[in-house]
Amino acid sequence: MKKILLMLLTAGAFSLTTAGALAQGGGPSHGDASAPEPKAAQAAPAAQAAPAAPAAVPPVAEAKKDEAAAPAAPVQAAAAPAAEKPEEAPAPPKIDKGDTAFMYVATIMVILMTIPGLALFYGGLVRSKNMLSVLMQVFVVFSLISVLWVIYGYSLTFGGPGAVYGNLSKMFLGGVTAESPAATFSKGVYIPELIFVAFQCTFAAITCALIVGAYAERMKFSAVLLFMVIWFTFSYIPMAHMVWYWDGPDAIKDQATLDAVVANAGWLWGKGALDFAGGTVVHINAGVAGLVAAYVLGKRVGYGRESMAPHSLTLTMVGAALLWVGWFGFNAGSNLEANGIAAFAFVNTLLATAAAVLSWTMVEWMVKGKPSMLGAASGAVAGLVAITPACGFVGIIGALVIGLLAGAVCFWGVTGLKKMLGADDALDVFGVHGVGGILGALLTGVFAAPSLGGAGICNYITNKCGDPADFPGIGAQVWIQFQGVLTAIVLSAVVSFVALMIVKAITGLRVAEEEEREGLDTTYHGESAYKF
Repeated sequence: MKKILLMLLTAGAFSLTTAGALAQGGGPSHGDASAPEPKAAQAAPAAQAAPAAPAAVPPVAEAKKDEAAAPAAPVQAAAAPAAEKPEEAPAPPKIDKGDTAFMYVATIMVILMTIPGLALFYGGLVRSKNMLSVLMQVFVVFSLISVLWVIYGYSLTFGGPGAVYGNLSKMFLGGVTAESPAATFSKGVYIPELIFVAFQCTFAAITCALIVGAYAERMKFSAVLLFMVIWFTFSYIPMAHMVWYWDGPDAIKDQATLDAVVANAGWLWGKGALDFAGGTVVHINAGVAGLVAAYVLGKRVGYGRESMAPHSLTLTMVGAALLWVGWFGFNAGSNLEANGIAAFAFVNTLLATAAAVLSWTMVEWMVKGKPSMLGAASGAVAGLVAITPACGFVGIIGALVIGLLAGAVCFWGVTGLKKMLGADDALDVFGVHGVGGILGALLTGVFAAPSLGGAGICNYITNKCGDPADFPGIGAQVWIQFQGVLTAIVLSAVVSFVALMIVKAITGLRVAEEEEREGLDTTYHGESAYKF
């Protein structure tokens, strides 16, 4: 145990040191003193820009700000010639209590998605001898990433400008107080920075926990934790920063300030990539990592020869239901405000998921002759994944189309594509999250178009949203989306492979064959899920 703790602490220190170095050299440097606006604001879970229309940024430009924009200097009184009236201090940003309460609920719902939702969904899919090992991995990974997020993850993601990384100015949440404001999609509307920190923490934690399903039943527990430290630092953090970091809506007043915001933003945000709640950051990122891990670890003992059927579809159904319920916080909460856009994200999440359940069920019925409970639950997750990047940008028709396509395409992803790839992705992390995330990210560029009922983007210079003139066009936006997808695939694949090689050299990756046959519950945790 001491050896494992020592390795984790060493890996954390190495990751933190290396990440800090990258943060100093990643992308163009923009000091606060040289910025035309006051101190740079930090992006929120789905902030995007649209360089194709220089004055435009997305409809729900979520942002996290260090401080409110300073108002114009007050007019001085012309009374006593010998004494001037002192300037008044800028009024602090006003925290909206309704939006704050909304974000508390959304954050709790995302935690519900992971523990118990994802844990039960995955736990029911493995064999009974590995049930507790999967629950343990999800539970502890969530806890590990939560701690790392506060130590350096939040700071490197939202701590300052840069193309790939932020900086370490907010390590251990330094400078974040009960009064610190975080901006939302709307100018002048704020929530507490602490609840923004917590909300974003749940996104980082569930992304890492998703990967567990790919290498279930055969990876050492120590290797799981060490791999997560490295992957979180070098894949999740830069991807989140590139897609979601920007200076915030209050920093944009004219073309010059818009240009400064784009220059300070994460690389993909500056390109105009649209990702409302994590299609690239969460699902493609995790899906590709899972696929690489499945290749590197190899197939489970007896794969293709022995039965590896789920031991409890009842628990899988319960987990899928909790995922669906919690996903409303995941998607609607990514708006950071309890307004009409959040309602759109909520309804789109409901409809796309329902459509995907029907689509997967019907395709499976036609192909295999029987509709299964596992298929319906998998279809729900596929719909949730695909609508995630699009939920606040597309209209009702777009959500239904995305859901219908997600069910059918992801069914192929876990059947035909899985056979083509030849990897033992135990719980189909890539087939559902990777394939569904790619589909949803690309279709966001199509159905976000106002001509197809989408919300388009917001122009913070004119303070007008949804104007067709501000949208770069379907072809142009799909090309931008493709760049985001490709970036997520390459980054996650490279980081995952290197991380696994490092872990293999330090601790080894796979459990012994005897331990795998007996089951990880007893061999690694000394417990059994069931007593017979």
